[in-house]
Amino acid sequence: MHEGHLDAATATRRALLLGLAAAAAVPLVGCAGEDGGPDLVTAGGVDRVDPPADAPVATSVDGLADFGHRVLAAAAEPGANFVASPLSIALAFSMVRAGAGGTTAKELDAVFGFPASGRDQAYNAISGQLATVDIPPKPKARQRDGSTKPGPPVVSIGNALFPQQGFAVGANFLRTLAEQYAAGVRPVDFGGDALDQINAWVDRQTAGRIKKVFDSLDPGTSLVLANTVYFKADWRSYFLDIADAAFTKADGTVIRTPTMRNGLRIRYAETAGISAIELPYAEGPYAMWLMLPPPGGKPEDALAHQVLARLRDSFTELQVEVAVPRWDFDSSIDLREVLAKLGITAAFQAGADFSGIAPGLFISAAVHKANITVDEWGSEAAAVTGIAMAMSGPPPTQARFTADRPFAFAIVGGQDRIPLFIGRVSDPSAARSS
Repeated sequence: MHEGHLDAATATRRALLLGLAAAAAVPLVGCAGEDGGPDLVTAGGVDRVDPPADAPVATSVDGLADFGHRVLAAAAEPGANFVASPLSIALAFSMVRAGAGGTTAKELDAVFGFPASGRDQAYNAISGQLATVDIPPKPKARQRDGSTKPGPPVVSIGNALFPQQGFAVGANFLRTLAEQYAAGVRPVDFGGDALDQINAWVDRQTAGRIKKVFDSLDPGTSLVLANTVYFKADWRSYFLDIADAAFTKADGTVIRTPTMRNGLRIRYAETAGISAIELPYAEGPYAMWLMLPPPGGKPEDALAHQVLARLRDSFTELQVEVAVPRWDFDSSIDLREVLAKLGITAAFQAGADFSGIAPGLFISAAVHKANITVDEWGSEAAAVTGIAMAMSGPPPTQARFTADRPFAFAIVGGQDRIPLFIGRVSDPSAARSS
């Protein structure tokens, strides 16, 4: 992590990386150590490498910012709270992309805005810019008052591969994961306790904020790729003036909620009716951008990449009277559904090309979970992205059909299977009326 003054472009890239919801700074973790999970297997002599100076970081961040805005539009329920880490999702799928080819790779590149070359090196550089620790420390209860000194930020990014014991994974793919993503390989048994071990790793990597990534996994799963993101930072200036104040929800109803107030000399900007502030965290180049749309406007419009760029160029330091509520919530996303809306389909179907990982693989499940807490002392957030992959086998030779719930029927005839009668059976115990 580099301290000190940042130029405008670098500051914006960092802000874009650390933000998606109006709560913007959501962070990340490095390679895990001993955590009580499955044994960590590392390839002899393969360590994370330093990325080249010309890695396409700016292109990757631009694609990431655009992807984050589109994920919010595709996944968030109208008028509901939403938080996600586009960086966590992109890191997980960048790892998958390292083993993809053909149409599968092209769709991933288009949706995530991956650069034509140097993608792995760019995400290596991005992680290196942000991460301050490999594993976040265990949370500690502590008493706070106005004299408590702000602590240094904790930013962690974790990547891991959990293959079925004995499952053969491509050597070049494993090398890329080790060199560019510091991803440890942890063999598990998906017919046994794999789910518990994966979730235990997630719990450790998120300092207990996310207990599990998957609720269940098919015993036929071949491997899981996971990324975690964790962020915790104190404000440079605490908000010690707290009182209930009115907040008008999207549907027009007004509630009273604890609201934090402070007079701060901070960066402020306005563009296209959107006002924004930059709240700095202590001891590092991290900040939260808060964007307020005009009355009747949509908050998500402020997260468009072009709008963020205009805000960046408009920021000016002013004395600002700040009043913002506390918030604490989480979100969960079925990424197969959301990414299909954005244009990724091949990866989720039999016939997907992940030959660089192993022939015949496709993504059978993909989930993202995130949460965030913002209070008078600072912010804490965590995210996890899990991708389960399975083999697409031959067509089944047996099947079971049990009509134990309402079903439809049709009587068809002739070579063209012309429907003579159609209907629906909702209650087979009913009798004819005549």
